[in-house]
Amino acid sequence: MSWQHTVPRITEDERQNRLARLRKMIEAGGLAAVLLGPTESLRYFTGLVWHPSERFLGALVTQATISYIVPGFERSRVETLPHLPGEILVWEEEESSAALIARLVAQGGRLALDDGLPLFFYHALAAEMGEARLADGGRLIRDLRCIKSAAEIALIQYAMDLTLDVHRQVHGLLKPGIKSSEVVDFIDRQHRQAGADAGSTFCIVSFGAATSLPHGADGDQVLGRDDVILIDTGCRIDGYHSDITRTYMLEGGESAFERAWWIEREAQQAVFDAARIGAACSSLDDAARKVLAKHSLGPDYRLPGLPHRAGHGLGLEIHEEPYIVRGNDAPLAAGMCFSNEPMIVFPGKFGIRLEDHMYMTAEGPCWLTIPAAGPTEPFS
Repeated sequence: MSWQHTVPRITEDERQNRLARLRKMIEAGGLAAVLLGPTESLRYFTGLVWHPSERFLGALVTQATISYIVPGFERSRVETLPHLPGEILVWEEEESSAALIARLVAQGGRLALDDGLPLFFYHALAAEMGEARLADGGRLIRDLRCIKSAAEIALIQYAMDLTLDVHRQVHGLLKPGIKSSEVVDFIDRQHRQAGADAGSTFCIVSFGAATSLPHGADGDQVLGRDDVILIDTGCRIDGYHSDITRTYMLEGGESAFERAWWIEREAQQAVFDAARIGAACSSLDDAARKVLAKHSLGPDYRLPGLPHRAGHGLGLEIHEEPYIVRGNDAPLAAGMCFSNEPMIVFPGKFGIRLEDHMYMTAEGPCWLTIPAAGPTEPFS
C-alpha cells in the first residue's frame, strides 16, 4: 500500500520566526551569540542537516546574523543543501574551527553552546575563549523546541498515521511460525514504500516472554499460536518522528494477559485524563502508577509493574522534552507533544506496552493516534 497524502513542510518563514525567538532570548540573557552544532537544533533553526564528525560544522547565531562555520572542502556541499541564508565561513584542515568561532564572538562576550556539542569541542572552545565566557545554551534551545507549532504537529501526525498504517499491515501478516526478523524486514519495506525518510528508524518485534523486556531480546524469535505480540516501531518524515507500540494476541479467551491488558489501557487513559495545561509532568506519571497500585502492581518501579517513566517528548528527536517522569515539575503547555506508554511488565511471562502520542492544546490533550480497542483488537 502506498501513502498518497501530501506531506506537510516547515517553511523558511517558520524557521525565521524560530530564529527571531532565539534572538530575543540571546538579548534577554545578555549573550553575544548561540553556537549550534551538527545537531537536530541546527536543523530546527536553519534547516541545514549535517551528521556530526571530528570536524566541526555548525552555525553561529547573533542578534543580527547567521554565520555557518564549515570545513573548507565541505563548502560546495553545504551550498547545495537547504538552509537559511547566511555567510559561509570556512576553516582549513590545519586550522582551528574553535579559534575561528572565538574571533567572531564580540570581545568579552558570552557564547551559549548547543547542549548537543561533544565534550572535546567544548574543551577546544574553552582553550580559545576561557570557560567563563561559555554558557549552557541547552535550556533556552530546549524551551523553544519543546513547544511545537501547528506545522510541526502536522508533520508528526503525518508520520504517526503512516506508521499506524504499517502496524495495520503487520497485523494482517502475522501467523504462527513467522520469524521476528521477517516482521522487522516487512515493516522497514513498508515504511520505505510509504515515503519515510530512511525506512524504519527502529523496530522492536517481540513474542512471548520476550515482551517482558521493554526494549526486546537478542536473537530471532518464532511466533507461537498463544504468544503475546509486542511491536514498537517508527519512522521520520522531514526529520520528525513517529513512535507507536501495540501489544496483542491473535486469538482471545479469558487469560491473565487479557486482564492485564485492560489494566494497561486504564493506566494509559489515566495519563491522558491527568493532562491539563499547567499540570506538572510528574502528575501524569503519578496517575499511571496510582492505577497500577489499585490493581496490586508496583508500587514505584517494582515488578510486576511499571519499570520506567510513563512517557517522553517527541519531535526532531525521538526522545526529547518534556519527560513524563517522577520528579519533573515542568508544567504542561500548549504545543507540547509526548508519548503515553505506562508499560506493565510481568518478568519472565509477558509485558504490555500500549504507546500512543498526544499533544497539548489550550483546551487540553488531543490524541495523535487513537488507542487500541482490545487485547485482540490493536486498532480502533
